[in-house]
Amino acid sequence: MAPLLLLYLLPAVAAVEETLLDTRIATAELGWTAYPSSGWEEVSGYDENLNTIRTYQVCNVFESNQNNWLWTTFINRLGAHRIYVEMRFTVRDCSSIPNVPGSCKETFNLYYHETDSGLSIRGAAVSTEIPYLKVDTIAADESFSQVDFGGRLMKVNTEIRSFGPLTKNGFYLAFQDYGACMSLLSVRVFFKKCPNIIQNYAIFTETMTGTESTSLVIATGTCVQNAEEVDVPIKLYCNGDGEWMVPIGSCSCKAGYEPEKTTSCRACHSGTFKANQGSKMCALCPTNSRSLNEASSVCTCRNGYYRADFDSPEMPCTSVPSGPRNVISSVNETSIILEWHPPRDVGGRDDVMYNIICKKCHNHRKMCTRCDENVEFVPRQYGLTETRVFISSLWAHTPYTFEIQAVNGVSGKSTFFPQHVSVNVTTNQAAPSTVPIMHQVGSTMHSITLSWPQPDQPNGIILDYELRYYEKVRMYVFGQRSGKPFGLQPIGSSLLSPSGNTIKDQNEYNSSVVKSLTNTARIEGLRPAVVYVVQVRARTVAGFGKYSGKMCFQTLTDDDYKSDLREQLPLIAGSAAAGVVFIVSLVAVSIICSRKRAYGKEAVYSDNLQHYSTGRGSPGMKIYIDPFTYEDPNEAVREFAKEIDVSCVKIEEVIGAGEFGEVYKGRLKLSAKREIYAAIKTLKAAYSEKQRRDFLSEASIMGQFDHPNIIRLEGVVTKSRPVMIITEFMENGALDSFLRQNDGQFTVIQLVGMMRGIAAGMKYLSEMNYVHRDLAARNILVNSNLVCKVSDFGLSRYLQDDTSDPTYTSSLGGKIPVRWTAPEAIAYRKFTSASDVWSYGIVMWEVMSFGERPYWDMSNQDVINAIEQDYRLPPPMDCPAALHQLMLDCWQKDRNSRPKFAQNVNTLDKMIRNPASLKTMATITAVPSQPLLDRSIPDFTAFTSVEDWLSAIKMSQYQENFLNSGFTSLQLSTQMTSEDLLRIGVTLAGHQKKILNSIQSMRGQISQSSSAMA
Repeated sequence: MAPLLLLYLLPAVAAVEETLLDTRIATAELGWTAYPSSGWEEVSGYDENLNTIRTYQVCNVFESNQNNWLWTTFINRLGAHRIYVEMRFTVRDCSSIPNVPGSCKETFNLYYHETDSGLSIRGAAVSTEIPYLKVDTIAADESFSQVDFGGRLMKVNTEIRSFGPLTKNGFYLAFQDYGACMSLLSVRVFFKKCPNIIQNYAIFTETMTGTESTSLVIATGTCVQNAEEVDVPIKLYCNGDGEWMVPIGSCSCKAGYEPEKTTSCRACHSGTFKANQGSKMCALCPTNSRSLNEASSVCTCRNGYYRADFDSPEMPCTSVPSGPRNVISSVNETSIILEWHPPRDVGGRDDVMYNIICKKCHNHRKMCTRCDENVEFVPRQYGLTETRVFISSLWAHTPYTFEIQAVNGVSGKSTFFPQHVSVNVTTNQAAPSTVPIMHQVGSTMHSITLSWPQPDQPNGIILDYELRYYEKVRMYVFGQRSGKPFGLQPIGSSLLSPSGNTIKDQNEYNSSVVKSLTNTARIEGLRPAVVYVVQVRARTVAGFGKYSGKMCFQTLTDDDYKSDLREQLPLIAGSAAAGVVFIVSLVAVSIICSRKRAYGKEAVYSDNLQHYSTGRGSPGMKIYIDPFTYEDPNEAVREFAKEIDVSCVKIEEVIGAGEFGEVYKGRLKLSAKREIYAAIKTLKAAYSEKQRRDFLSEASIMGQFDHPNIIRLEGVVTKSRPVMIITEFMENGALDSFLRQNDGQFTVIQLVGMMRGIAAGMKYLSEMNYVHRDLAARNILVNSNLVCKVSDFGLSRYLQDDTSDPTYTSSLGGKIPVRWTAPEAIAYRKFTSASDVWSYGIVMWEVMSFGERPYWDMSNQDVINAIEQDYRLPPPMDCPAALHQLMLDCWQKDRNSRPKFAQNVNTLDKMIRNPASLKTMATITAVPSQPLLDRSIPDFTAFTSVEDWLSAIKMSQYQENFLNSGFTSLQLSTQMTSEDLLRIGVTLAGHQKKILNSIQSMRGQISQSSSAMA
């Protein structure tokens, strides 16, 4: 780029030449030293203009071996780095001299000698002792040969030579003649400088040229008065010829000043202004403004006129609008429509908006107070651009006053109250508003006990409540592309079918009704293990209000109680005592299928990461901060979770229940964003401050995470009741129940993809020094695209950063999910990312077994003893060997030998890239004591009916298909083919494969049994 820049010269400005020596103006002898004395001779002569000059001449052409030297006096360089010598001389043409010998010359040499002080050398030393540096051999362009009556007819030559760099105080010039007939008419010694210049409103002073003719010397400029830098640095380059070139940067006139003759800046006159720095000229003040002083950058507004903060100085000053006109009100029970005409005077602006001030009045309007936050304004209360508003959720039989304010962009500048118009209205009698939420107080196998708060606006005395309920029918639509499943979509009363039509539960038309005089009711006579949809409405003398949103609650089964009891058995810290023998019996056992819940355990979710740095790990690594380290835990909530206005949240139905309250499905509509489905976790009423703190601490944990495989937190609601944590909605719910409901429906690659997503999420958490402690399929949520996301951070803890082996020791008496927990965490309560890896191996087993319960019906203590004696879960049916090996790696007893989550992600990525590695199926090693854990293949010889067999392999939904088609015995069923399955209605490829594999195993076991009997 540099050579191109050199081409850019500024408009021509003559270079400055400073003369050090000029013999043309000498009036006395020059006094130069000549050697030998018969050589150069100083004479008085005339130049071509017949001016008297002092010259040196020499003409010893008839003598051979000439070496005549002429040495100037000391010349001070005055700081110049490069010197120019201009020589004017004449030379006699050798051919014009008769009988001239062959040694005649028509050239001479120029030398220089640099020194700090003058020298006093005479005689031969002039040519022999001084270390001259040759500048050039000087030749004449023209020589003379004719002589007229007035003397010689001279032809003057002018030559300029330069030399450098010079570093000492001065120098001598030397001229060597070696056989010429010539006259040195004049010698001028000078150097060049770039002149003073004003360029781009910047001043550049005289600058010496560089040491070489091609050198560029950088000069820095300063802005002229009342100008400011535009680009920095401001530079020009001075070249060897004393010319300025390649301008860099510039200045321009400041605000309040305009350019004058391209070299200066003058102040704007009064009545004009210039708002910004630049080359523009001053302009007249806008309407309703003035400038009284010179150099104004802005014109101030006249009294009663203003500019908005976002108005530019070039805009005119404007005023506030007058009040709205012609208000019309229309009352309908507890809602009002207000309409009006725009102000006559909009103040010269086009950004007029309207605010609605609502006041509820008492005692014949003698006392009015601001309306509460429950009053709804559509489209909004403040910043209305339309001249119409719909107001609802008012109290019945209540007088109201509404002020309609007209405001614009400068209303906030005015000291006067915005112009407004008031309207007084009184609401009519109305039914109560909707009950906002219902809570499940308790449930049994045949009943559900519910409670709910009074409607926000009862609009009178509540006479009673009516509950409507019916059984929930849960359906799924399963999609396929190119024969491969791509996702499951739950279909319910508020969702759409693939065709876009709403599908309602068929039982909704046969709902039952229960009445209650209080806000608590017990619904009895229900069926076990069934989900019921419930709605409630209140009644006053004005009639019933609207039903609440549909909420789902589930009755219990006998297994619920037993299963929950098993899960929560207190742990025995430490290993089994020495000497205790664990006896494994070779008993054929049936697979006990885990119960299928319509809605899984409540899920918790996460959101945007707050960025923190630490000295540990790579630069910029995000490190989790434990919210319990805050002196005020509420500060952690404010820092990590976004507050959402409750008006943006709409609750629709219950999808789960947890320690602190219910989890709902609902909708979230944030400003300037489209409405989305959301999961809403609520805090039950009558909570303590500690419960509120513990509840919201989960949000301050989740708010620090930002990863596609970690559930996303949308925000929290803390300024109204109920307190809520709002997260993204995962359509397919918990992974364990989702897999059980779709047993055999996914390919191995799809299952590996799910496991890879979970591993990626856990890798992210582990890199943040965060331990989950409760990693299980029930705490993994699945969306409609089969993306798995880690959730439920209730047991999670931060890894302390002050040890080389960071751990968290749980408090005594806590309960641990034994089937998913590493042995060191069970025995010593030591939780690390390595213990999470153990849990991840169990999750892999859950995925490959389509939601089977780990260790089946074994008790927690049996599981602890089995693991202590190095027993591990066998591969599930159709599990590739590579995947089971990865599970076993995760279950290494030495936690330091377990793979890191990053290694697990890489391993699964390789499997996905190379599907052939998943073709080899794992086999169950024949170990005498192993069958206790080898329950992925049931003992088919123990079954006596088709019903038992199908139930054991979790295909009981096809029981009627088998029996109606004549396959009423196990012997007949073992002869079935894939065509038989298709004929009786088993159309899903995964289910066909599972049944056929089971038939093959059943044949083998029956064959082995027959051989043994023989």
